[in-house]
Amino acid sequence: MSDLNVLMTCPRGLEEVLCTEINAITGKKAQADKGMVRLSQANWRDVYALNLHLRTASRVLVEIAHQPFLKEDDIYRTAKNIDWQQHFTPDHSIKIRIESRHATVKSINFIALRCKDGICDFFREATGRRPNVDKSNPDIIISVFINDKESFIYLDTSGEALFKRGYRQETGIAPLRENLAAGLLMLSGFDGTQNFFDPMCGSGTIAIEAALMASKKAAGLGRSFAFEKFNHFQAAMWNDLRQQAESQIITPTIKIVASDVSAAMMKSALINAQKAKVDDIVRFQKGDFASIQAPAENGILVTNPPYGERLGEVTEIRNQYPNWGSTLKKQFTSWTAGIISADRELPSLLRLQAKRKIPVYNGKLDCRLYLFDIVEGSHRKP
Repeated sequence: MSDLNVLMTCPRGLEEVLCTEINAITGKKAQADKGMVRLSQANWRDVYALNLHLRTASRVLVEIAHQPFLKEDDIYRTAKNIDWQQHFTPDHSIKIRIESRHATVKSINFIALRCKDGICDFFREATGRRPNVDKSNPDIIISVFINDKESFIYLDTSGEALFKRGYRQETGIAPLRENLAAGLLMLSGFDGTQNFFDPMCGSGTIAIEAALMASKKAAGLGRSFAFEKFNHFQAAMWNDLRQQAESQIITPTIKIVASDVSAAMMKSALINAQKAKVDDIVRFQKGDFASIQAPAENGILVTNPPYGERLGEVTEIRNQYPNWGSTLKKQFTSWTAGIISADRELPSLLRLQAKRKIPVYNGKLDCRLYLFDIVEGSHRKP
């Protein structure tokens, strides 16, 4: 198949940086939507390369059907009319994932069931057998999107979500997903050539993503993908792409430092860095942000501080903001600081003027990435 229509999902707020990534990887221009980006006229080499290299996407989906949708049986007929044998066999297990926007249906789960019925009936008629459903560890994931007029059926070429790079074994209470961490770095201006610091690193995800970017190591080199199980999988092409990616890896000369007040978190972060094979690039140190020193004269700081869920926790965290602001002004002059938070009072309590406030979603949490240029004697709030 050539001239593929490809849909890439991502955390809300990362659509534009994902478009930039897609253009750099394929040389083709993509179109952003809410939580997703579309690319037309792609080919399977593009699909393989996008899975391998994308840092901010969640999944890479290839469209295999697009039909009008008015009632539940429409999805059955659409699914039954697809030539599934070109993609997989009845020996593969399947799972249906479904999402809807403004669809007037009684049950989303029933739509998924009718799609499954259409696939199974196609195989029964073609081969006398049908694939089994496996909701926990399927070989093939079929994604269905419906709205009030149309249905789209996609082959999920990623399998496990792309933020699962394969390195994170140890996590904190509310770990930041890897693709969001990479997106925050890009939105903050980090491109792998600047010194980097995360003063509240938790399980180390942002610093590890910074190290992967700085070493030009493809995000997907440490994992496998669903497209490797497709009937039309081109192993030689895939091996060529992997070899190219491995040949591009460099040893960065910048400083990448991460710290946290918790010794347990420092241990977890180091384990994750070792798994990602960047423990020789990231320097971990235990320390409180309020008393930390900048590891270099200039660079980019990106961090995901604790938000607090209960009123007492929020108050306790907010009491730390002035100290963080003071540390930034005293120790991080000439740095750019990016802080993600759901607390709209963060800039004023830091006593700093944000140059940008970028809406991003951490899971379902509506946050802002606040960007600050730390310049001595300026950008302060009384």
